[in-house]
Amino acid sequence: MPAAARHPDQVRRAPLSAVLALLALVSGCAGSGGDAAAPRPTPGSDGPGRLVLEVEHVRGSTTPEALAARVPLVAVYGDGRVVTPGAQIEVHPPPALPSLQVWRLDADGVQTVVDRAVAAGVTGTADLGTPPVADAPATRFTLVTDGGTAVREVEALFELPGDSGLTPEQQAARGELLGLLEVLTSPEPLGATGSELYEAAAVAPVVAPWTQPADPALVQPEAPWPGPALPGEPLPGGLGLSCVVARGAEAEAVLAAAASATTLTPWVAGDGSRWSLTLRPPLPHETGCADLVSG
Repeated sequence: MPAAARHPDQVRRAPLSAVLALLALVSGCAGSGGDAAAPRPTPGSDGPGRLVLEVEHVRGSTTPEALAARVPLVAVYGDGRVVTPGAQIEVHPPPALPSLQVWRLDADGVQTVVDRAVAAGVTGTADLGTPPVADAPATRFTLVTDGGTAVREVEALFELPGDSGLTPEQQAARGELLGLLEVLTSPEPLGATGSELYEAAAVAPVVAPWTQPADPALVQPEAPWPGPALPGEPLPGGLGLSCVVARGAEAEAVLAAAASATTLTPWVAGDGSRWSLTLRPPLPHETGCADLVSG
């Protein structure tokens, strides 16, 4: 199974320093877009696994399996956990399990995340423009506070071409959000400690019928599937994908088996059928397969 799609090589990214430099030119025009006199929002307090901020890619040109099993770029929780993708080993096919890491913030650090998200425009309405870039994913910011949930989407945040046609104000507003994401994915400046490997309590494979790779060199040894019955429940969208969730002893068995598997491993069910699995550890705010499909 192919790994998640990378940004198109043919699209040139705008340097972050150049984007942020525009802020000095348009100060006051493109910041948060929020009301400076509004009460300061605080993280919600209904449990340690409460999501505070999530940044994720949605849509874009990639495989249906990759869309369904995408890992957020960052997820921040009320108890101070910050979950981000870890270092990815450069082999093909890649390991079956994605690498995730967790950092830890104190209460002040979590509040700082909320304040920075508001200042960067997650709750604002500044015009972000729509670059002429085809098939690039949008970046969705979701902020959850005691005042409610704010969702902000930016088209082609990473793939901005030099001839984007965006105004300086639009580029500066996008630069605020890009700068927020840069800090969150390496959160030491916020006082984060860590990082350590994210320990998954469950595994939610996205399931598709196995097909023989066109390149014989990519054929992998098959592995017996130790988890719940495959193929599981159909996912929405009519793409022929399904999903199961392994918990407890089954999750431990799946994680152990996945340690020596790749994304192209044919998994053999008890009835002898073969399946391609895109393994996805649910994050603390995700409870099942329906939470994986973000658009």
